[in-house]
Amino acid sequence: MDIGISQDLSMLALVSSASLAVKFVMAVLLIASLMSWWFIFQKLFQIARATKKVQAFEQAFWNGADLNQLYQGIARDPNHTSEMERIFEAGFREFMKLKNQPGADASAMTESARRAMRASYQREMDGLESHLSFLATVGSVSVYVGLFGTVWGIMNAFRSLANVAQTTLANIAPGIAETLVATAMGLFAAIPAVIAYNHFTHDIDRLANRYESFMEEFSNILQRQAHKK
Repeated sequence: MDIGISQDLSMLALVSSASLAVKFVMAVLLIASLMSWWFIFQKLFQIARATKKVQAFEQAFWNGADLNQLYQGIARDPNHTSEMERIFEAGFREFMKLKNQPGADASAMTESARRAMRASYQREMDGLESHLSFLATVGSVSVYVGLFGTVWGIMNAFRSLANVAQTTLANIAPGIAETLVATAMGLFAAIPAVIAYNHFTHDIDRLANRYESFMEEFSNILQRQAHKK
């Protein structure tokens, strides 16, 4: 027996037929997903650039480059410096400023340079960690936002069945299907954000360790130079 029921269950039809509240949830999740992908690609290029420049600077620094020449090269082109170069510049500038003052104490010079590098380090880390909190929020909240849209849609679907004399699967399926789209969109927004957040956090922690190791080793170099004054 041919029931003769034909309903459009395509994705576009399900979204367009959803209730206003569910559409709003979908729009929020779509915007969050697009912003997440924008920040993901932005962060990928930023961290790749930082890692490449750290390797180049470390190679130049530990191959015996003259510190004054290295500093002058960085100071001449401040717009194209890396995070580690700016940390080095802050520490060396502070060290040379105190070194040229008569009667400066060697320990005070080294400690002042260390504080300058630490302040620069914090600024650089803030830049590297920018937008990570957004990815963490999207990763943790999107699923629940999508679930809210699904629950709301299911409530409306069952409410609409109150005026139907005979309830069949054909009556329920479209309403349930359109609400599950919200959950799917929540997962689509959350999963990449969580993966990206964990990946970027790991990479930034590795960079932070390299910066901190450099600051300690460079502080030792400055301390030896201070005692040669």
